[in-house]
Amino acid sequence: MKASFVSNMSLQNAMRLTVASAQKEMVQLQEETVTGRHSDVGAVLGAKTTRTLNLHRDLQRMESLKSTNALTTQRLAASQEALGQMSTAANDALEVLIALSGITSQNQLDLAKENIGNALSTFTAAANTSFSGEYLFAGINTDVVPLNDYFQETPPSTPKAAFDTAFANFMTANGYSSSEEITPAAMETFIGDLETSFLVTDWETNWSTASDENMQSRISAAETVQSSTNTNAEGMRYMALGLVLGQELLALGIPEATRKIVSDKAIDYMGRAISGIDGERSKLGISESRVSQANISLDAQITILTTSIKDMEGIDTYEAATRVTTLESQLSLAYTLTSRIQNLSLLNYL
Repeated sequence: MKASFVSNMSLQNAMRLTVASAQKEMVQLQEETVTGRHSDVGAVLGAKTTRTLNLHRDLQRMESLKSTNALTTQRLAASQEALGQMSTAANDALEVLIALSGITSQNQLDLAKENIGNALSTFTAAANTSFSGEYLFAGINTDVVPLNDYFQETPPSTPKAAFDTAFANFMTANGYSSSEEITPAAMETFIGDLETSFLVTDWETNWSTASDENMQSRISAAETVQSSTNTNAEGMRYMALGLVLGQELLALGIPEATRKIVSDKAIDYMGRAISGIDGERSKLGISESRVSQANISLDAQITILTTSIKDMEGIDTYEAATRVTTLESQLSLAYTLTSRIQNLSLLNYL
């Protein structure tokens, strides 16, 4: 420790305080230059601090909504893509069914059965589409595979087993020993009963594990939208029904008049399926439009809030940078003067 004379002690202390004050101010100014806002907002704004805190809270909420809207947009886009695949598969199957009118060739019937089976597989895969670890068409049961696979072998497919049981019971009830004995009227009754079970009990028991309640996403402070659909939608039920009829009965050895009943019913169901699925696509399209409009509104609100916060907390960064330069010069001079003062001694002049 260096001893200082009483004659220059006050000068050294004054200079040391000046240096400490300048260093503290320079640290604050450097922070403000980087952030563009006051280093101590509370000290500058005083009673207005509450207002700026409220603005920050509102801004965070708007930015959070923008982030969730981005996920909602992706979810809707994935849902639209899957529904588009279903619609395409349904239209392809409808073309096959229409082309079969009046055809009795077993080879052509077998080929049509294969094409319809492919459409059913495409439908199942699209219905079980997942996004970010959640199944899109499971309603609020997002962690459950929504649609059982008709062609699954292990474990055995419950939809396939249900159809086989229903058809076997139908044959027994009518006393048929061969499919060639099935009359058009009996087939029409069987298909009617099958339609009823698809729309009520069989679908939810053997086909779908989805919830009827669709996912909802908040897109603004006061607005929510439907961000997906579910496999219990009527269009999907009719698509599965029409495809199963084509898959199981068209290539079966049944009379031509009976086959026409099957074909006409399958065509009718596929038409309803296409209409229903496209209807779901329209609903989600409306949701996409509402999300887009909500984002435009959120962007405007974020801009207003950001400007308001900047007006209250912001500083002139050019002025702050100039002040830092000035302080650096002052500190350099202070260090020089301090060094010279410390070297002052009467001994040097005696």
